[in-house]
Amino acid sequence: MEYDDMLDRGLEETPDIEGNSDRFSLPEPEVRQEGHATVFENFQGACRDLDRDEDHLLKFLQDELGTSAHIDESGRGRFTGEFSERRIRNALETYAERFVLCSECELPDTSIVEEQGAELLQCAACGARSPTSG
Repeated sequence: MEYDDMLDRGLEETPDIEGNSDRFSLPEPEVRQEGHATVFENFQGACRDLDRDEDHLLKFLQDELGTSAHIDESGRGRFTGEFSERRIRNALETYAERFVLCSECELPDTSIVEEQGAELLQCAACGARSPTSG
């Protein structure tokens, strides 16, 4: 059997992966102002929902919002400056697109792995590996 024939047969027998984004819902940020700081009340919950490390998400949000931030003693994200809930939600959407959802099947069953100093998104659902765009 020729290679092309085997490839065609394999593609015919492989089921299509149907990305179902209903399984993934972006966490709604609970944000309030404290003086000149913005407090992301459910920061730890968002990290849990996204299944990502707190430091990784915090660093991304700092870069995306162009500010400094830290995790306070209550586990909340504290950002220097005033940011709307919408702006933080938009940043979370961008984070999910770059670091959570698989670029091939669009499922959230991914993890970040490092290979030769580069961050890759490894999908447990379809096996795809793709560089993160961050």
